[in-house]
Amino acid sequence: MSERRAVHDAWPEGTMRRRAGQAAPEVEVVRPRSVDEVRDALRSGRRVVPLGGGSGVCGAVAPEPDDLVLDLGDLREIEIDEVDLVCRAQAGVLGLELERRLQERGLTLGHFPSSLPVATVGGMVSTRSCGQESTRHGAIEDLVMGLEVVLPDGTLLEAAAQPRSGLPALHQLFVGAEGGLGVIVSAALRVRRLPERVLGRGWRLPDVHRGLEAMRELTQRDLRPLVLRLYDPEDALFQGQSEGCLLIVAAAGCAGVAEAEAAVIGRTLSGLGAEDLGEEPWNRWLARRFDLSLERLQQMLEPQGSFVDTIEVAARWSALEETYRAIKAHLSGVGLALCHFGHPYGQGACAYFTLAGSADDDEAALAAHSRAWEGTMAIALERGAAISHHHGVGRARARWVEAGLGGWADVWRLVRGALDPEGRMNPGALGGLR
Repeated sequence: MSERRAVHDAWPEGTMRRRAGQAAPEVEVVRPRSVDEVRDALRSGRRVVPLGGGSGVCGAVAPEPDDLVLDLGDLREIEIDEVDLVCRAQAGVLGLELERRLQERGLTLGHFPSSLPVATVGGMVSTRSCGQESTRHGAIEDLVMGLEVVLPDGTLLEAAAQPRSGLPALHQLFVGAEGGLGVIVSAALRVRRLPERVLGRGWRLPDVHRGLEAMRELTQRDLRPLVLRLYDPEDALFQGQSEGCLLIVAAAGCAGVAEAEAAVIGRTLSGLGAEDLGEEPWNRWLARRFDLSLERLQQMLEPQGSFVDTIEVAARWSALEETYRAIKAHLSGVGLALCHFGHPYGQGACAYFTLAGSADDDEAALAAHSRAWEGTMAIALERGAAISHHHGVGRARARWVEAGLGGWADVWRLVRGALDPEGRMNPGALGGLR
C-alpha cells in the first residue's frame, strides 16, 4: 500500500520556508512491513528516500516530487541477548521504546539524544547520532556491532555482530551516510547492564574559561562521567542558575566505583575553585533532558518572522574557547545566542549553540537565519573545527560539507558512485555531494 503526502524532517529552515508559503511537495510514500518489501522497493528503479522518525534537524529528508519515500516505521522487531549483551533492533524501532525494553531486563543502550522519544534506530545510525551519556558509553558508531543493509540494487548485506574483527568494518560506511548508500534495516548494538548507582551534582564555575578547564581536567584524567555538560552564563540562566556557568556531572557504575569516581570528581572540581551546588541541579536537568521536543520546536517557529535553530561544532581544547567566543559574538549579532558544551573527549569537546530571534517578516527571518549559519560555518572552518558534531549534514550544511571533508570528499564520491551508480539513493544525503 502507498499514499501521497508531504514528507520532511524537523529542519528549522524547512519549517520557516513552509511557513512562508513554500509548501513541501506531495510524494509517494510506502511503508514496508518486511525486509523483502524494502528490497522490492529498491529494485523498482525509483529514486528512494528512507524515512525514520523525521526528527533530523538538517534537512536530509526533503524528497522531490518524483521520489519514493520508504517509511520504515513498521520494521520494529527487537531481540535481546542477555548473555552476550547484544540487541538487534530493526530500523523503525523508536529509541525510547528500545531503552524501555532493555531497562525491563536491567540493561541499557546508554544512548540518549534529546530526540530519543521520536528518533528511530535507523535514523540514529544514519545521522551518526550522539547521546547525552556519550562520555561514558560512546556515540552510536561505538555501539554499532553490525548492520543489515539493503543496497540500491536490492542486495541484502549483513555484518556479523562480533566483539571486534581485524577485517575492515565496512558497515561503518553507512553510519552517518544519511541513506545515501543504501537502506539500513536493522542494527546489532552493544548494550550494558544498568549502573548500580548514579551520583549527579551541579557545580558553579565563574566563567567559560575555567569551566572548560574543569571539563578538560576531568576527561584528561581518564575519568568517565556518565554526564558532563557545561552551560555558559546565558544558557545557565535557562537552567535556573543566576550567576556564572553551570557544570552538570554524574558518576555511575557499581556502588563502590561510582562513589570513588564521584569523590575524585568532587576533589578535582573543588581544587579548581568550583562551587558545589548539590544534587538539585542534576535532578532538575534529569527531569528536563528530553524537553526540547519536535513539537516544542515547531511551536516556537509558528509566529511569522521567528527563527530558532541549533548549530553544533566540535574543536580541540586548544581551539575550543576561541571558536566558541567567535561564534557566540557572531550569533549574538543575529539573535539570542546560548551555548552549552558536551560530549567531551581527552582531545576536545562539542560546542552546542541555540539561536532564537524574530524579524519583520519571513523573508527577513530567512535572511537572518542564513547569516547565522554562514558565519558559524566560516568560523569553524577557519579554526579547524568540525562543522558538525552529531546533527549530520543534510541541506543545512550542504555548502560547507566538501570543505569540511577535505580530500575525503573524493573518497565519498567514489564509494557512492560504486554502490549507487545511477544516483537513486537519498539525493539530500551529505548535502547532495556526488
